[in-house]
Amino acid sequence: MEHDQNLACEDLSWQLKAISNTVKNVAETCEGDVIAILAVLRHLEQLHREIRDGVFQENLPNNRQRLYSLLRNIESEGGWPYIARMRIQALLVNLSESASDQGTLPSQADDVFQTSE
Repeated sequence: MEHDQNLACEDLSWQLKAISNTVKNVAETCEGDVIAILAVLRHLEQLHREIRDGVFQENLPNNRQRLYSLLRNIESEGGWPYIARMRIQALLVNLSESASDQGTLPSQADDVFQTSE
């Protein structure tokens, strides 16, 4: 039984690596096209939502022992899976740094970064 579980874990690990490689390859083919890269990120977020709201919720534990085991796994393996969104402020900081490197700050960014007195 333990041997079967080890094989299943190895197979899952292999499948996850294959998925990761595929997604990275797709993102690399989009290099230079920020809209296409954004589409990849949106697709991943939607896939995350579908899995979480579908098969994950359908398989949540139905007794205390399994729930405790799940919670211990979440705690020990790095927490709840989450896809963080980049904040607009981070984009503006990147814009500001890019413009500073070029020696000019676009007028729209000037308005955003002005502080009220």
